[in-house]
Amino acid sequence: MVLSEIQQALREQQLDGWLFFDHHHRDPLAYRVLGLDPALEPTRRWYYLIPSEGEPRKLVHRIEAAVLDSLPGEKSAYSSWSGLVDGLTHVIGGRRRLAMQYSPKCSIPYVSMVDAGTVELVRGLGAEVASSANLIQYFEARWDEAKLASHLEAGRRVDAARRAAFELAGERTRAGAGLTEWELQQFILSRFAESGLVTDHGPIVAVNEHAADPHYEPAEQGSDAVRRGDLLLIDMWAKLNQPRSVYYDITWTGFCGSQAPAEVEKVFQVVREARDRAIRRVQSAAEKGEPLHGFEVDDEARGYIKSQGFGDYFVHRTGHSIGEEVHGAGANMDNLETHDERRIIPWTCFSVEPGIYLKEFGVRLEVNVFVGDREARVTGEIQEELVLV
Repeated sequence: MVLSEIQQALREQQLDGWLFFDHHHRDPLAYRVLGLDPALEPTRRWYYLIPSEGEPRKLVHRIEAAVLDSLPGEKSAYSSWSGLVDGLTHVIGGRRRLAMQYSPKCSIPYVSMVDAGTVELVRGLGAEVASSANLIQYFEARWDEAKLASHLEAGRRVDAARRAAFELAGERTRAGAGLTEWELQQFILSRFAESGLVTDHGPIVAVNEHAADPHYEPAEQGSDAVRRGDLLLIDMWAKLNQPRSVYYDITWTGFCGSQAPAEVEKVFQVVREARDRAIRRVQSAAEKGEPLHGFEVDDEARGYIKSQGFGDYFVHRTGHSIGEEVHGAGANMDNLETHDERRIIPWTCFSVEPGIYLKEFGVRLEVNVFVGDREARVTGEIQEELVLV
């Protein structure tokens, strides 16, 4: 935590302070922003206020009095409910506008960590609660050189596993040998383990109508066989098995045969162009130093897909923030599920993954885009044609 930087950001956003709160580790964002030990498991509520000016203030329970000792600031303790209210009143100190991990109407769920009762309590003490979404993006979603390096290395290893998976599918289907979606998923997971990669779940391996379900995951029992003439979609995400590493997240689509049907090829071309238009929009803004918001990138991809008559079949946002969690806390490329007005800021990364999901099959193409100081780039390999498996 760099206190001076946080206080400067608070002043720029005309906030009187940033109030952090936790109970049973419900807010992992607070631990990362403040630099607290993620292994801490408090069983009592703690509060930490960073004011826009002056010394921070802590409020802790007496039986866990040392929980915030690694942080600077004046400490007070409570035991009873009335003592908590009195202590929080002192911590707030009459400040009027405080940021918390709160999102109006839960429009950005990744930031909405504070429960409604705590928001009511703080408001009842005379403070206006504002969303910390922009602060979280600046102090949590931005990468440093080490995180970028971990992402690029994860990308090389994930791309190698992806190539091997399509090769295995081709070998088995050409030979007429058996291979199910689940078996191919397990092959990818074994490659991850051999390569020093970890993931939270997945990957998605889906053929034909299963590829029309954006979150389909095969099970050992009942998954479909991969055969000649099938469309095959693989969505895979992983990071290095080391502290502070960040994810790499991609989706590629192939066809098991020498030539895909015309309808599959047409949908692929539309999705590819939508992806590329979104990428170009980000790159243009970064190079010119122009402000760009998440919803505008979604509009770029979605507008093209609509113009080609497939608007009703693009059922999710264009992209999500990427960080230590595969769905990070920065701006999402979204004007469908939410209207994400957060600016895309330097040293953040996100996916661009438009898709079209018809009854018989689905196509999704996903890349990761990293925005630097005055440039934006795709961080791994880019699929330009259907993989002919």
